[in-house]
Amino acid sequence: MTTSPFGARPYDVLLVEDDPADALLIREALDARGVARTVAQAEDGVAALEWLRDPGHSRPDLIVLDLNLPRMNGRELLSVLKQDEQLKGIPVVVLTTSSAPEDVASAYQRHANAFVTKPVKLDDFVHTVRKIDAFFLETAAILPR
Repeated sequence: MTTSPFGARPYDVLLVEDDPADALLIREALDARGVARTVAQAEDGVAALEWLRDPGHSRPDLIVLDLNLPRMNGRELLSVLKQDEQLKGIPVVVLTTSSAPEDVASAYQRHANAFVTKPVKLDDFVHTVRKIDAFFLETAAILPR
């Protein structure tokens, strides 16, 4: 693994993605380019919230979120995340097949940090993740559980 472009350390990522092939590609892109130290995965919004609220899991530095998910979709999850005092500071990159203007606008209205459409060139995706806000990722307050 190479050194992370964010700084001295790679980050812990929570990937919320229900498609196994997409999840594998995203994991490999993050791992191979030194962005992620760990990548945990949840297959829907309900599982993601359970994972995030489990005291046995450490808080991720970044969430990569698909919008089209079973049980609780990505839009709903993003709303819950950004209204939760313990979770709202975690940067979220929306990675989805939808390029509909209303989905883009909705994601940013819900305070997503970036919006990327699939299929995506992996280097472009990683570049977007790197650009999100290195300052934010390095200085975000880690709230106690």
